[in-house]
Amino acid sequence: MPEITRDTYVDVNARAIDGWNAKGWEWGTPLSHEEYLKARQGEWRMLLTPTKPVPLEWYPSDLSGLRVLGLASGGGQQMPVFAALGARCTVFDYTPSQLESERMVADREGYEIEAVRGDMSKPLPFGDGEFDLIFHPVSNCYTEEVKPLWRECYRILKPGGRLLAGMDNGFGYVFDYPAEERAIYSLPFNPLRNPDHMAALDPVEDGILFSHTLEEQIRGQLQAGFQLIDCYEDTSGKGRLHDLNIPVFWATYAVKSR
Repeated sequence: MPEITRDTYVDVNARAIDGWNAKGWEWGTPLSHEEYLKARQGEWRMLLTPTKPVPLEWYPSDLSGLRVLGLASGGGQQMPVFAALGARCTVFDYTPSQLESERMVADREGYEIEAVRGDMSKPLPFGDGEFDLIFHPVSNCYTEEVKPLWRECYRILKPGGRLLAGMDNGFGYVFDYPAEERAIYSLPFNPLRNPDHMAALDPVEDGILFSHTLEEQIRGQLQAGFQLIDCYEDTSGKGRLHDLNIPVFWATYAVKSR
């Protein structure tokens, strides 16, 4: 395989996720027709992290007509629910199969969605103050830098707009995988800078992953101008760290204050 660089790792990740989807990846399995109908009737939940549903109070009380961006959240899981609740949805993702699932569900259910292929490590192709809500499930572990992303989120939200984000806290990268029995890797986990980290990955099967700190993720949101309203922790839902109830994910609800 050619050398993986800052210019090519996003393509490596897109190919890896396409491969996961071909094998039935849980985070790329689209919402069923029955689940869509239930959402239309008010029976729904969504996930930013593997197991804990997002609290209902994190969402606007009425989503009708609101502009919602699914940021790196393709796969046809969350945007169909927002559409069923009356939102006008845009999904932004770099993986072709994730975007195809979004289009498939929209065609099946008869709603419109703007599906944009793009790289979240670069400036987002949206106007200032364009969105009322950004829904960003765990995915910034596939990009090396996250602070610029928070600044872009702040820019494209309207005043009072909400950022709901799921994040990997980095702790899981320390351990041997899949056993999760020994702490063997240093932090930050960055395969582009550390050959030992690159050697631990199979780019075809794993993609290229990065750990991020509390300072990058939660402090980074605050530095971008967001007001943090609420947060929670979650486990991975499987594996030894989950069995030990060790949280490896965060979720945050933040607001553009001005």
